[in-house]
Amino acid sequence: MKRRVLLFIGGRCRGSARILRAMFGILLGTGASARCRREQAGSVRSQALVTLGVKVFVLLLMLCAHTSRALTLETVLQTTLERNPVIQQAKAGLERAAGQRLVFRSVVWPRFEVGVPAGVQAGHRAGESGVKGFALGRGFLTQTLFNADIPPSLRRGDVEVLIAQQQLNVAIVGQLHAARLAFYTALYSRSLESIRNEQRRRLQENVATQKNRYEAGLADRSAFVSATVQASELDPQIESAHRAYLDAQLQLAEAMAIDSAKTSLPEPEGKLQFVPMSVDLDSETAAALQRRADLKLARLFVRAANEDQRIIAANYYPAALGNITGNYIPVSGIHREGSTSKTQDFLSSEIIERAGYTWHVIDNGKVGGAVLRARSAREINELTCRKLEADIPRDVSHIANYLKTTEVRERSLATASEAAEESAQAVQQNLANGLASPLEYRTTQSAFLETRSGLLDAIYQHNIAGAEWDRATGRYFQFSDDTAQNVH
Repeated sequence: MKRRVLLFIGGRCRGSARILRAMFGILLGTGASARCRREQAGSVRSQALVTLGVKVFVLLLMLCAHTSRALTLETVLQTTLERNPVIQQAKAGLERAAGQRLVFRSVVWPRFEVGVPAGVQAGHRAGESGVKGFALGRGFLTQTLFNADIPPSLRRGDVEVLIAQQQLNVAIVGQLHAARLAFYTALYSRSLESIRNEQRRRLQENVATQKNRYEAGLADRSAFVSATVQASELDPQIESAHRAYLDAQLQLAEAMAIDSAKTSLPEPEGKLQFVPMSVDLDSETAAALQRRADLKLARLFVRAANEDQRIIAANYYPAALGNITGNYIPVSGIHREGSTSKTQDFLSSEIIERAGYTWHVIDNGKVGGAVLRARSAREINELTCRKLEADIPRDVSHIANYLKTTEVRERSLATASEAAEESAQAVQQNLANGLASPLEYRTTQSAFLETRSGLLDAIYQHNIAGAEWDRATGRYFQFSDDTAQNVH
């Protein structure tokens, strides 16, 4: 059988094609590379994309592109990254986190207020009479001198941004992975439909042959009826494969934010191809524990819960504040509210400095209960994180074993498919010459269809397992830790 092209991600094929490096983020990074083998010449391009503080780059994306208008895997992934609504929502969340960071940091900044009171002073007091208008300028500056809430608040604001970044990373990985699986499923369903259509064509040729033999009196009616029934049995299988192809197209359109009511459904290009993989389980497991975005996010949730607990517990400690109050009055003789003599009047200008502190002495459960709730949330996050860390090695090992299984199955089915095709062709020629029975022909054709379908399924499952391997080991992207290194 001929195999045309493979659209493939992963570090598992060799050849002469160049490396596609897609970079995401504000900072520049270097992309990991891989090499892909194919018979036709391919074109590779590099494109820088901005994801508002997140630096990620597609790792080991190997593309063999045709010069046609159909969708390649590269186009699917790029369009998904740029237009997918889930990714866009995660980007908006990153912007909100940047604003929330300012709220956490504002606790350490000074507070300054300016006011310009104005009014009319009237009344009688010794040495004064009549009505007098006035206006004055007032300024208030408050600075926190000591507050146990400040250090955890600063860290909490930084962690909030990191959480939003990793949530964006998780959204990107999830949506690109879903788009990739839909792409493979579309190729598989279309190829399966093609195989069954070809098989139905052969069976319909047999129907025509048996009809001619029946009309010529060389065969009985049962042979003609049996051939007709055998050809019609493929109709529901073809329809099922076509529905699966349409479903995969809809999933691609959803991932790429394409309105199927206004434009036609995406048409993926190429066919699936089998490429063996060689994996290093130990090193990939260790790397997955370091670069998986969901695991990084779980660890950040633990850090955030720990800082929340510290912020709440800070209410137990005293807080010292410094105040500076200034008044400027263009004229003198303006009375303070409640003053009884001129000695209490405003001067033309004055500055008053004060310092004070507050200390929460008695806790009615408002602080203590909140600390307990925050501690409970932190412990839950820690358990979730440890569970994820324990699941990753098992997940990676399971996928590695499945990759080996699909490779063995593909080799076996490839050999069986070639033998079944030769046998089916020989029996078809013998049947046309009246040297084989319809039952023998039906058996060989069914075996040929089953082996070809099984071979295609093995190739499809191997590609799906390869995609799952990239997801489980964190090979879709690598993330920048530049910001995380500055947050403790």
